[in-house]
Amino acid sequence: MGKIYIGISGWRYKPWRGVFYPEGLAQARELEFASRAVPTIELNCSFYSLQRPSSYAAWYEATPPGFVFATKGNRYLTHTLRLGDGVDQALANVMASGVFNLGEKLGPFLWQLPPSFRFNAERLDHFFSLLPHDLRAAQELARKHDARLKDRVQLAIGRNHRLRHALEIRNESFNDPAFIALLRKHKVALVVADTAGKWPDYEDVTADFMYLRLHGAEELYSSGYDDAALDRWAARIKAWAGGGQPEDAKLISDQAPPQRKSRDIYCYFDNDIKVHAPFDAINLMKKSG
Repeated sequence: MGKIYIGISGWRYKPWRGVFYPEGLAQARELEFASRAVPTIELNCSFYSLQRPSSYAAWYEATPPGFVFATKGNRYLTHTLRLGDGVDQALANVMASGVFNLGEKLGPFLWQLPPSFRFNAERLDHFFSLLPHDLRAAQELARKHDARLKDRVQLAIGRNHRLRHALEIRNESFNDPAFIALLRKHKVALVVADTAGKWPDYEDVTADFMYLRLHGAEELYSSGYDDAALDRWAARIKAWAGGGQPEDAKLISDQAPPQRKSRDIYCYFDNDIKVHAPFDAINLMKKSG
């Protein structure tokens, strides 16, 4: 059985105060509190702008040993450049921006494509070929950062460890076996996204780990998951973690993935608007343990 990390996407939400967070808890201590409730958190602020090395260092210090951060890749690469010209340089800047300060707590990178992005094998193949799969490779890439980062650069790494990457799609044009073959070629995980039917929800296994994003059972970012829904996700997680896949998995490709005895699982609840995310995560942890 692989390691199972179940957590939340982000942690700083006003509606959570006095509900998930205790009354009077200082905002500066919210990460400290959340990281004792769940073993992993998805950094979504890195999607909107490059963060400072000092921020990554502070997040490292606020969390306990064994904690894992997933880092959402900057939207400049996916939404502005659309993985086209300039993506090489932009990726170097992401790696130089301070993520190494997360040290051994640096988990997978999430790359999310916009709904208007259609399957483009050439662009994806090029982008996937750039992605570093360990810290040393990321460091070499980071050294190619440009002057725009100025004094906001962190190039030092500690002990080398592997890096993983996952891709979230939001366009039905990706329903193409060639896409799955491309993911497997580069060992990039296809994000299993539960989006209340708004976007594709395919479940092909394409890497040695699975990355799940649960955005809401019935209403995007808002609705929670009842016991039956959580039981269903727990069963799926156990199947993937045990090296298999659910019998009713929704697949793009009829080609079976490479056999494995186990797979690590990273699962994040993004139904934060009505404070469901942390409680759903805790309940799913209990059912999946």
